[in-house]
Amino acid sequence: MIGRALAGMVLALCLTGGATAQPVIEASESFGDPQAAAVMLVRATTDIDLFDEVLDGFVTANPDIRIDYEQWGSNDLFKQSQQDCLSGRFSADMVISSAVDQQVKLVNDGCARPYRSAQTASLPDEFQWRSELFGITREPAVMVYNRELVPEAEAPRTRFDLVDLLRPEDSRFAGMVATYDIEESGLGYLFAFVDAQQATSFGSLAEAFAQSGAVSTCCSTEIIDGVASGRYLLAYNVLGSYALAQAERSPNLAIVVPQDYALILSRGALIPRRARNPAAAGRFLDYLLSPAGRAIMARSHLYVDVTDGDASGLDVPAANDSILRPIPLSPVLLVGLDKEKRAHFLSFWRDTFAGATSSD
Repeated sequence: MIGRALAGMVLALCLTGGATAQPVIEASESFGDPQAAAVMLVRATTDIDLFDEVLDGFVTANPDIRIDYEQWGSNDLFKQSQQDCLSGRFSADMVISSAVDQQVKLVNDGCARPYRSAQTASLPDEFQWRSELFGITREPAVMVYNRELVPEAEAPRTRFDLVDLLRPEDSRFAGMVATYDIEESGLGYLFAFVDAQQATSFGSLAEAFAQSGAVSTCCSTEIIDGVASGRYLLAYNVLGSYALAQAERSPNLAIVVPQDYALILSRGALIPRRARNPAAAGRFLDYLLSPAGRAIMARSHLYVDVTDGDASGLDVPAANDSILRPIPLSPVLLVGLDKEKRAHFLSFWRDTFAGATSSD
């Protein structure tokens, strides 16, 4: 494995109206023998620190393959993958993203190739689509609070509890609750849009965010670090995998699976239509879905059994199948990406956080 290199590559991407965005690789690292017979490029939104053990496991079991791994932000990864698809040029051998609605869009637009194996056939219907998109992880969206600053008895267990904490004019949680900036985070947009469709509490929660000056910011790591440091008292709708990883370093973090309902994300993996090494990508996908791959991902908190609080490290006093809401890999997710609906929802969200402090 070679040393990590922060990528300063400028990848021009032409957008509507002549505006130009420049997606940037956040980090990159190679795994395996530099002289391996086959090289596979994997582009993903998963932090290298969270995924490196499974990458090492794969190349150890498959010494003929080297993986060049690029870490991307979800929106940039989607834009780059979409542009590569439309232009007919090579993109990557595998694309993995937590913004699974964007992955569904790529598949729907003909940007992925099918793959079938015993491992993919074993996936439940909600975690695969058209034999082109596959759910490789199981991660709950959670609330996180600082147990040194928030007594356990005060911590919210449901969205309704959170609304009750934020509503009082003199609430000590005012300006101290953080969630994703859904314009910056594709995953944040997905969680918020699914919330709006599923929850009777969504309108009240958005109103409470607005009234209390809740903070919208970019990403899981920044939000969770902010709670651990005391910058925020609580965070809403962050990925359990990142929260559990941070809690191993910060024992003051407590993690709650909401008891009204819990969104369960499965990161989506696809093999692009113009992959140069689809055979290696298929082998990697099978490894991710195998017992060995899942065991490694469980150690990295990417595969979480939310019904077993003792095993998962989550605060789940009454978790059961009735509260678990997997986000299905299906065309239903395309609704949130409709241009008109997306513009309307983003406008609503901007209005909600108009008076709040947002950071990059």
